[in-house]
Amino acid sequence: MSAEATREKWDRAYSDASEREPEPAEVLADNAHLLPPTGQALDLACGLGGNALFLARRGFKLSAWDISPVAIARLADLAGRLGLEIEAQVRDVGTMPFPREAFDVVTVSRFLARPLAGPIYDSLRPGGLLFYQTFVREKPAPCGPCNPDYLLAENELLQLFDGLRVLFYREEGLVGDLTAGNRNEAYFVGQKR
Repeated sequence: MSAEATREKWDRAYSDASEREPEPAEVLADNAHLLPPTGQALDLACGLGGNALFLARRGFKLSAWDISPVAIARLADLAGRLGLEIEAQVRDVGTMPFPREAFDVVTVSRFLARPLAGPIYDSLRPGGLLFYQTFVREKPAPCGPCNPDYLLAENELLQLFDGLRVLFYREEGLVGDLTAGNRNEAYFVGQKR
């Protein structure tokens, strides 16, 4: 899919999205105790900015990037109304360079572009944290993308970010009671050494 088609797809989705305030990713909210007291953070492929809003409230200086001008405009408007400073930018993250060692925290939720693993790693400062949550191939519910290019293979986040110290990882797959737990996504928190 071209960048323009991707932009149009997400603009339509975010135009139709609820007006209520977006929630942070579970991996971030559930592991917020691992966050440093403050610093520079990036919400990558931020959508409506649930992660960015959560981190800005905690005192982080925020950059939020997304391909959708609609999402970025909605995030900037909401942040302004809430009195939160977020540098929200329309960016095609697949083609624009990442700054090196610029972020203490990077969040990615429900987005997968494998070629960005290296740039994400390089954008973290030493000691920086990556909070990553996205859909897996082995899932009991038909949610998220269907194309396997946008779904994680078993333990793939561990492989993509094998240079990070693993602080938290969860991927339940199709084991045990399929009606319980977080079955459709992998959750990863890693720290750059």
